[in-house]
Amino acid sequence: MSATTDHADTLAPLARPTLVQAALCSTTERLAAELIAPASSPPEWSEFEWRAARAVAAMHGISGLLAGRLRWQGAPGWQEFLFTQREHIARRHARLQNLLGQIDQELRRRQVPGVALKGAALHAEGFYEAGDRPMGDIDLLVDPAHAELVAHVLVGLGFRCSSRTFKQDVFVAQHETPPRPFGEHADNDMKVELHTRIVEALPLRLAGISQHELMRDARPGLNPYGSRVAFVAHLLLHAAGAMVFRSLRLIQLHDIALLGTRATQRDWQEMLTWDPWWALPPLILAERYYGPIVPRAVLASLHKCCPPALRWVSSRRVLSDVSLSHLWVSVFPGLEWARTPLEALRYTAGRVVPSARVRSERRSQLDTEPSLAEGDWARLSQGRRILRFLTSRTPQPWTMHNVRAALAQRP
Repeated sequence: MSATTDHADTLAPLARPTLVQAALCSTTERLAAELIAPASSPPEWSEFEWRAARAVAAMHGISGLLAGRLRWQGAPGWQEFLFTQREHIARRHARLQNLLGQIDQELRRRQVPGVALKGAALHAEGFYEAGDRPMGDIDLLVDPAHAELVAHVLVGLGFRCSSRTFKQDVFVAQHETPPRPFGEHADNDMKVELHTRIVEALPLRLAGISQHELMRDARPGLNPYGSRVAFVAHLLLHAAGAMVFRSLRLIQLHDIALLGTRATQRDWQEMLTWDPWWALPPLILAERYYGPIVPRAVLASLHKCCPPALRWVSSRRVLSDVSLSHLWVSVFPGLEWARTPLEALRYTAGRVVPSARVRSERRSQLDTEPSLAEGDWARLSQGRRILRFLTSRTPQPWTMHNVRAALAQRP
């Protein structure tokens, strides 16, 4: 068979999105299992499935971990892909560490405390080595009173504020360069997300964590989280926010398992006093793959404070249902997170008739998300979107972008 025919066979499933979804689900679940308990022999996948597995590894942020854990070689090019990704992650990590050092120095000089969140904190505590875990950006938490001063610091370090959301101000390089089309790359521009509070929209209600808990005893410069329980709670809240819009990544569950198993009974009991109704779904999912993480008595208490409908839905979900491996655009993603009928009605109405803010955000995303340029979905009016929802299913632009990019890689 000629190389041209082989390539055509590999691309053929793109014409049938149901085959793409099947490949994403099977490869996601298998790679999740490999991350936890590596098998001795490779899966029997088609060439298309091996390429879909590259997309899955990139989207879920696990290429670096897989490079050091798998006990088999896989299809030609698979190992090379993983180790190349790990190298890029390590090189980018060095750049980000240098930037963190500069930010720390500037904050100390101005007597301003801050907290380096999520990936930076996990690396600082030794949970990962360089090359293991990708960091797309730096998340920085500061007191609202210091936000303007820290923004000036970031501008002095070569950044500019490109957008503002209910969660953060996003700072990008003053002279942006287009990102590489697929996976991790050491030379992609760095980004800083400046937070003055930690909140997620679930799906409309803003759920958050007390800033006092996150910045407890903070001193000038970059600090760790104020407590272990605040760190765990932030990872769970962030994962919950991702689950709402089916953008969860496997690396987030890995983070939760690593940190959660080190939290004490006292830590978990303290978190229960915060009314963490949002913590159960990501914990259930993490335990489905990694085994017990929290004491059973604590899990029972979390069951009680989680809304019944959300608890029921979460007990039946797997990673492929709530992650970037879910191919289809959803009409009302995260509706089960609404805590009252009125909140559900407001959320539904907002999806049918989006607000001016949502429409503005959609327009700005066209300039910043290369995946949205590959199809017409992002440019459709709301009326035409609803019509398409009623007549067919639409693939997620970002997921399809990664699948196409994985297929486009040289053999």
